Amino acid sequence: MTGVPTSANLFSIPADRPFVDDLAHGLLARSAGDPVHLAQTRVLLPTRRACRSLREAFLRIGDGRPRLLPRMTPLGDVDEDDLVLESEGSLGDLVSDIPPAMGDLKRQMILTRLVGQRDPRASLEQNALLAQELARLLNQVATGRIDFDSLGKLAADQYARHWEDVLRFLEIITTNWPAILAEYGAIDPAERRNRLLAAQAALWSQRPPKNPVIAAGSTGSIPATADLLAVVAALPDGAVILPGLDRTLCEETWQKLDESHPQAGLARLLRKFDSDRSMVRDWPLPPGRTRDRQRRTELLSQALVPATAISGPVSASGFDEASLEGVSRIDCADPVAEGKVVALIMREALEIPARTAALVTPDRNLARRVAAELRRWDISIDDSAGQPLAQTVPAVFLRLVADLLTHDFNPVTLLAMLKHPLAGGGMATAAFRTLARRLEVDKLRGPRPRDGWQGLMSTDRDVHRWLQTLADMTRPITDLAVRQAVPLVDLVRAHVLVAERLASTDRKPGADRLWAGEAGEALALFFAELGEGAPVFPDLEPREYTPFLETLMRGRAVRPRHGRHPRLHIWGPLEARLQQADVMILGGLNEGTWPAEPESGPWMSRPMMAAFGLPPPERRTGLAAHDFVQAFSAPTVYMTRATRAEGTPTVAARWLQRLAVLVEGTPLANTLRTGDHYLGLADALDRPMEAERIRPAEPRPTPPVADRPVGLSVTRIETWLRDPYAIYAEFILGLKSLDPINQDPTLAERGNLIHNALERFVSLHMSDLPGDAEQRLLQIGRNVFAPHLDRPGVRTFWWPRFERIAEWFIAHERDWRRCGASPVLVEDKGTTVIDGFTLCGKADRIDRLADGRLAIIDYKTGAVPTRRQVAAGLAPQLPLEAVIAANGGFKKLGDAPNDPACLLYWQLSGGLTPGRSVDVSQHESAVALREEAQANLRRWIAYFNRPETAYVSRRRAHKQMLAGAYDHLARVREWAGGHEDSGE
Repeated sequence: MTGVPTSANLFSIPADRPFVDDLAHGLLARSAGDPVHLAQTRVLLPTRRACRSLREAFLRIGDGRPRLLPRMTPLGDVDEDDLVLESEGSLGDLVSDIPPAMGDLKRQMILTRLVGQRDPRASLEQNALLAQELARLLNQVATGRIDFDSLGKLAADQYARHWEDVLRFLEIITTNWPAILAEYGAIDPAERRNRLLAAQAALWSQRPPKNPVIAAGSTGSIPATADLLAVVAALPDGAVILPGLDRTLCEETWQKLDESHPQAGLARLLRKFDSDRSMVRDWPLPPGRTRDRQRRTELLSQALVPATAISGPVSASGFDEASLEGVSRIDCADPVAEGKVVALIMREALEIPARTAALVTPDRNLARRVAAELRRWDISIDDSAGQPLAQTVPAVFLRLVADLLTHDFNPVTLLAMLKHPLAGGGMATAAFRTLARRLEVDKLRGPRPRDGWQGLMSTDRDVHRWLQTLADMTRPITDLAVRQAVPLVDLVRAHVLVAERLASTDRKPGADRLWAGEAGEALALFFAELGEGAPVFPDLEPREYTPFLETLMRGRAVRPRHGRHPRLHIWGPLEARLQQADVMILGGLNEGTWPAEPESGPWMSRPMMAAFGLPPPERRTGLAAHDFVQAFSAPTVYMTRATRAEGTPTVAARWLQRLAVLVEGTPLANTLRTGDHYLGLADALDRPMEAERIRPAEPRPTPPVADRPVGLSVTRIETWLRDPYAIYAEFILGLKSLDPINQDPTLAERGNLIHNALERFVSLHMSDLPGDAEQRLLQIGRNVFAPHLDRPGVRTFWWPRFERIAEWFIAHERDWRRCGASPVLVEDKGTTVIDGFTLCGKADRIDRLADGRLAIIDYKTGAVPTRRQVAAGLAPQLPLEAVIAANGGFKKLGDAPNDPACLLYWQLSGGLTPGRSVDVSQHESAVALREEAQANLRRWIAYFNRPETAYVSRRRAHKQMLAGAYDHLARVREWAGGHEDSGE
């Protein structure tokens, strides 16, 4: 065999024809109705999905009747079994010497180890990412059949010094990698594919098959594939069918095609065949079919003529409006609007029986958005490009379990694991969820507890027993988490063991739940490969395991075996090759998305890539352009894009720009806008035809007087004045607001610690201050803060502030006592009854002055109320404490007159100004403030003793309100018109 194709063996199916359907018709015609002849035909296709599409085409042609089908072999992911020709023997000795391929995951792990040896300072995650790029370079080099020896021949002095460092780094694969492959008795996957294809080509060259061989739909972008296609084209009963060969380009233009042109790959393949377009015939049309979209493809071909080949003005004058019939361009405002438009078009397609529609896009965010929009009509659809493995349900659970290795027990992560659908802990799922919710409310809301299971144990008996069970289940991981370095194989085993334990229920083992379904099977395969490569991996710190695991998962996808919807599809450009639907929606047509930005990679500059022999990055753009042209030729086509993304203007795909320029100023431009009505429909999806603003009534609950509170503390009186609804929710409905999860330690908690320390100190030194008062206060503070110093925020921020507070407090206390003041009670509770209403309060401190009157003091670690707020009654705490004191409510004050002389806030911030004393009774006598507060309280008590008085929310009379804990329950934003009194 010479390997020279003949004109009888080269065909093309134009882009405007349905490729797989016409291919199936032609194969049936070639077999002349002989089912045995058809079954003996070998068809080589680019991908496994193309094989499936051809099988479906045969079913369509035969109206679903069974028939013997040709043998279909995918060239893109070929394996040895695919290349066995049972009727003519096997590859035999030609493949027996080909080593097995090293698994992708194992290869990445070995490369990660090698990268880590180069730079021990880099993190394991960074090393794994670099290893991923090295593996990609290995694939490119093997695919291009380039010898790494030529890399060393690049003259480093011709390039920037940076590239010298890169070339030294690449010694990992130029020097070490061949020896490692030999050690494992394996080769790279791309190299094995090359050898298998070469072996098949050699077999057919030496012994041509007796039965027909048809290679269809491939552009020969892989050199080894192109060689095999050349052999097939030279077989006596062989044929190569090219997808969408453009015959309208003049010869001069054909010779000047650049790599980014959609025909560049086919031109390169024909040159390899030593053939020209005149040798390529059209694949026969099925009976009764005509080419009614030929002018459309010719117009697009005219628009995409390379700039280097244009010798004169390019015009669309020879084309009429029928040329673009069925084609529309829709420019959407943003990705959200684009998703709605695409979903509407797909939904509309279902109104016509048997009509099919497909979204073709490389933008996976758009694909997910469209799938979500379709659910509003109860339509479930799969993205054939698959779902990232790391985002599948079982993978998310395993990642959450792996987070236990960090040993920080982050409440958010821990709750996510305990509430995950796969979490069962050997119990009934409902019981497990109940205990998780109880743990959440009891321990995980509010400030973060201490690390580890022990930090959660101080809870009720049932939850404590459950936590102990979880601690036993997770011990294989938590025991490893405290070690400095652990073998990867031990981490993987412990991880899988703990995950299976936690995934078990009272009815089903964890393994049956964790590894079930398509995602579970893919994940099981991933961990099997991880376990296979783990023994040769160096020990690692446990905290590095989770990010390393997530990096290894990157790029892996779980593809559905079958689409959920029989008539709607979402395809990536690769999946869409050779396929057509009645309605094709080409989405995400922006530069950087489709086509993607051409990247030269991190290892070599463009000149270095050219000198080394790697194909230019624009070649991928040419393949993307070919995909676009093929999809553009469907019966009905919508081209969509978003004009802005995340607030930034986008640039339309170059193909759209070229087409727009060509038809500008002609009637064809109007034809392209026929789909704009979908923009209005998409906008109307979530907008009512008539908008009537309904202002909900402000809630006005009026509970029976007997159920209303008959007593409150002085601090709750302030809430009663400002927001009666909060009192209603808390004391009448019995509702308690929940703190946020993993809440930052609040000012209130810091205030409690400081209050406790000052209370202990002043209680010990009521009469006088020792000479070492500051040291004693600091020692008391250490004892109070000790249980909390393991929390970084307390140790780093709170304690230094307390040290500054202690210095100011002792200095101020000495000056205060020199004036004749002395404390008489500290943190004491007092009670008085006014008009049948019990008023209680806890005074931080009350001192007796030299004249016998009282100074009522409150420690504030946060903001201090202004004098105006106190005078207006909006901050009545200190005046009401004065009321209790005057009425004899503080028993330790005795029967002496207890009139207040001053009402003081000692603000203890610990900042640049550690403390200050604020006398809120400075401009109005403390007695007057007390009397006014008591009169106001009486009026308020009488007011709420009326049955018609409502507990309204956030009274309008009071400005500068902070957000309330019960505002959502009172629907404040609804009846307040979208704003609140706080000025939002």
